[in-house]
Amino acid sequence: MKIIEGGVTAAKGFLAASTAAGIKYQNRQDMALIYSPYPCVSAGTFTTNLVKAAPVKWDKNQVTGGAPAQAVVVNAGIANACTGAEGMEYCRQTAQAAAAALKVPEESVLVASTGVIGMQLPMDRICAGIEAMAPALADTKEAGTNAAKAIMTTDTKKKEAAVSITLGGKEVTVGGMCKGSGMIHPNMCTMLSFITTDAAISKELLQEALKEDVQDTYNMISVDGDTSTNDTVLLLANGQAGNEEICSKNEDYQEFCKALHYVNETLAKKMAGDGEGCTALFEVKVIGAENKAQAVTLSKSIITSNLTKAAIFGHDANWGRILCAMGYSGAEFDPEKVDLYFESAAGKLKIVENGVALPYSEEEAAKILSEPEVRATADIKMGEAEATAWGCDLTFDYVKINADYRS
Repeated sequence: MKIIEGGVTAAKGFLAASTAAGIKYQNRQDMALIYSPYPCVSAGTFTTNLVKAAPVKWDKNQVTGGAPAQAVVVNAGIANACTGAEGMEYCRQTAQAAAAALKVPEESVLVASTGVIGMQLPMDRICAGIEAMAPALADTKEAGTNAAKAIMTTDTKKKEAAVSITLGGKEVTVGGMCKGSGMIHPNMCTMLSFITTDAAISKELLQEALKEDVQDTYNMISVDGDTSTNDTVLLLANGQAGNEEICSKNEDYQEFCKALHYVNETLAKKMAGDGEGCTALFEVKVIGAENKAQAVTLSKSIITSNLTKAAIFGHDANWGRILCAMGYSGAEFDPEKVDLYFESAAGKLKIVENGVALPYSEEEAAKILSEPEVRATADIKMGEAEATAWGCDLTFDYVKINADYRS
């Protein structure tokens, strides 16, 4: 596997465009379009929130309906959530406008929105944006990067990833982009993530690969404990790499899954590390677990603890908050067998052994916790299973950003 530059346009046959439609933001791009002139098999995972945005409902119908996919229209600023029948009609109108501009079937168009809940989309600006983007579609790295920037809301940086692999002598590429900074606590995936690949693979295996991989990637991040109404991951495969179609769980399938995992994990970590107002990516690894489920429960409990997140912001090795979060997680373990470590580019420090604090330097601990990427490792000494979760510190700016988000 080779890590390469790029995002949604890295794979053969995928183009992107973006524009400033003025949907909510001024003087910046706020719409993106992903397009393949070749029909794609599609896969998707969606929010488990009972309050589902209209685009989520639209895309679930497209993915499960079996029609080939060719385009994704994304807008930032307005979520098109809690908008009733009118919101669903606007999804249809968006798809119709894209279908006309691209000369593809309406059922081949997916839509996605992110932003403020409860507002209706300004369809005149949405349609004008599509008309502006269609002739500007390009397969360049720059086009993909601009699309990644256009879907940002409170994000502070664009989020892209891409890799290439060799399957049957053919180069296959998987690339993607995502957005997400707040309202991140998926029980499925994330805010919005779009993955493209030129691999030839059956729709059934594409869906299975995505569904399984989100469990260890997007499902293992949290910023604030809020599961969005719009959470969507879409994966499109157009087969243009020319590899023999993957129709069974053979060696090619395993290699494809590794590439998909790298892209998804990279994007997931980029979201966790760009949490609203955060100063650090906080990684939690639980090792020595009896089984995977136990490790997942414990790691996610730590990563979602506001007290632990605040301690990371303060560069305070307050390890008691970690043990406390483990204790109320619901997972069974022996607190008197737990070892805890803090680690970063500044070094590694064992602070707890068998549930009791070791003599350590607070100054050294603070130095380790002052890095932009920090890891806590908990060894519960019960078995060989492990899991990793990602989050961020909790800062003053998180409250500031969300106190005036609508304005």
